[in-house]
Parts: sequence; C-alpha cells; structure tokens
Amino acid sequence: MNSTGTAGGLRPSRRAAALILGGLLTVGAGVGLVACTSDGSGDGKPEASAAQGTAPQLKIVDPYIPQPAKDGMAAGYLVVQNDGGTADRLVSVRTDLTASAEIHQTVDNSMQKIDGIAIPAHGKGVLARGGTHIMFMDTTRRLTKGDIVDVTLTFEKSAPITVRVPVLGAADRPGDPGVGTTGGAAAGDAGAAGSAGNAGSPAPSGGSEHAGHGG
Repeated sequence: MNSTGTAGGLRPSRRAAALILGGLLTVGAGVGLVACTSDGSGDGKPEASAAQGTAPQLKIVDPYIPQPAKDGMAAGYLVVQNDGGTADRLVSVRTDLTASAEIHQTVDNSMQKIDGIAIPAHGKGVLARGGTHIMFMDTTRRLTKGDIVDVTLTFEKSAPITVRVPVLGAADRPGDPGVGTTGGAAAGDAGAAGSAGNAGSPAPSGGSEHAGHGG
C-alpha cells in the first residue's frame, strides 16, 4: 500500500516539474524577444540619422543682375543647387531695392508671375535669361555695373538664404571672359559678396531681351 501510495504521489510531482520547465522556456523566449526588440530599436537610430541626412541642402550659384536698360525695373538670375535628398521650393524674394520682387516666367514671349519654382532633390532650379527669373519692379535706385544688391530667398522647407548679387554689364553673364564667377551663398550663410570683375562688354544703349521688363 505504501509503495503504491508513493508511486501515485510521484505523478503530480512530475506534472509540476513539467509545468515549471515549460514556464521557464516561455520566460526564456520572452527574454529573447525583448533582446531582439532592443537590438532592432538600436538599429533604428542610424536609420533616423539617414532620414535627417535627406533634408534639402541648398546653395546659390552665380547670381547676377544685368544692368537695366532703363530705371525702375531689373531682372535677376541665379541657380539654386540642392545637394540633399528632399526637394524644396523657392517661394518668394525680398530686397531693400524694392518692395515688389516677384518670380516670373517667360511664356509665349510674355512675362507671367508664378508662385515659386521647384528645386528637385539632387538637382537644381535655374533662373535664367529667357526663362524663369526674378523681377525687381519699382526699384528705389538706379543700378549700374559694379553695384551689389542684397537679396533674400525664401524657401518652402529650408531656411532663407541671403545672397549679395552683383550688377553686371547688360550683355554679361557669369563665366564670360573678364567677368568670372559671381559668388553665391548656402543655407546658414549670412550672404556672400559677388566676385565678378568690372571688365566685360559695355552696356548697350538699346534694350535687351528683357526690355519689356526694363531688365
């Protein structure tokens, strides 16, 4: 009887041991899962940094204003280069030269105001003669070759960039012999002076391709 009772008493102990072992295995699996989750979140930090690195990285290249053919209006040209992985947009322009600075586009030989210009990721937005450009209207002073105009560009995502834009001869362009480059600025800069020389083609007495705008 005692032997039978002892054998019968061992069965619950074995069940208990099995349950305890199963519980330990479950806890171990949970710890492993937590560890994996922790490692995953650690890997997420570089990903966040990479995402931050895709922000727009803008700089202004070769800004210039041709000497206007007449007072009161002028046109500005430049290139906005984006070395970042996210697109941006130039949305407005301001300067102490005028209270009326707008972004215009040439369409069918006429000028139309537009609300901005796209700056693609790893690309550039170009404001050039015969195309999209900045229009300075009702200017407060006469511009002549060698003058410098401070211009602030406002973007949809990036901080504003202020650039010092040189006035070139009416027919001059950055890179022409005797002109050279005209400086520029990047996001975070207070502004950069143009470095164009004063040599170059003399301003013509007649109009220019921007005669309709006075630039």
